[in-house]
Amino acid sequence: MSSPNQRRPIIIRRKKVVHRHHGGSWKIALADFMTALMALFLVMWILSSASRETREGVADYFSMPLLAAMTNGDSVAMSPQVIPGGGPDVTSQQGERMRIDLKRQTRPSEQQRRAFRDLQQRIELAIQQDPSLRGLRDQLRFDMTQEGLRIQLLDDEQRPMFALGSDRVAPYLRNLLRTMAPLLNDLPNDLSISGHTDSLAYLNGRGGYSNWELSSDRANASRRELLDGGLEGDKLLRVAGLADQVVMPGTDADDPINRRIELVVLFPSVAELIRHPGTLDPRAPRPARGSGEAQLAGPLEDIEARFHTALANSPASPPDEPH
Repeated sequence: MSSPNQRRPIIIRRKKVVHRHHGGSWKIALADFMTALMALFLVMWILSSASRETREGVADYFSMPLLAAMTNGDSVAMSPQVIPGGGPDVTSQQGERMRIDLKRQTRPSEQQRRAFRDLQQRIELAIQQDPSLRGLRDQLRFDMTQEGLRIQLLDDEQRPMFALGSDRVAPYLRNLLRTMAPLLNDLPNDLSISGHTDSLAYLNGRGGYSNWELSSDRANASRRELLDGGLEGDKLLRVAGLADQVVMPGTDADDPINRRIELVVLFPSVAELIRHPGTLDPRAPRPARGSGEAQLAGPLEDIEARFHTALANSPASPPDEPH
């Protein structure tokens, strides 16, 4: 018999924990994610160092429909079937093909882009060197459009370009236009001028003197200032007033910033299209009027020629009586 003072031995039982292997699928997923991320950054780096023409080519490639790519087309496919059949070309519409050809023709060359960038830099330098024009730099915007280099002269409440509701040119706008005139002569490109207003209308509405007349008068006033500054008159190809119909993106129609003058240094192909709007191909020869053997450039020319022929063969009618 054991003594009461004798202690019972303490037995410690330690549970053995076995760590089981959970698999390595997460490692594969992480490796795939890192590979895709590295490929993304690699593509972004390549695109950042590529030229604009290369980026446009990549964009055109990815915007091409899969069906058109499979059938070697270059535009919207006409047939839902992969195997073409019937007609000379079922992969594209004629009008769509002409639009693509026109886009390629009006796409500026790198030489034109450099010339426009050089013009922009010389205009900015001339403004910076003239203390009276230095404050107008924030009212000028340069951007490249499908027509050419657009120079926007924006109005400001603190520094308006014209008198209120008038085509009277402010002195600083006159100095600015006359400073730009000889610089515009350095390029052989034609020039387009358009006037714009906000949506605030005159009290007599559109029936009398309205924003249409005001925008046209301001565009012509700008034209006269450019000519007084030495601009060659033959460079002016288009002068128009668009009232409040063309609103700047991100603004309301009544925003004062919509009161502006836009000068566009036109691409040569765009200028040719403006001169000859009856054909979509600016390189097409102009047919001689009245010649039955002349080949017309397109459907619009054909309709116009038939109209003139019918008008010439119709009997003369007495003039209308005055109303």
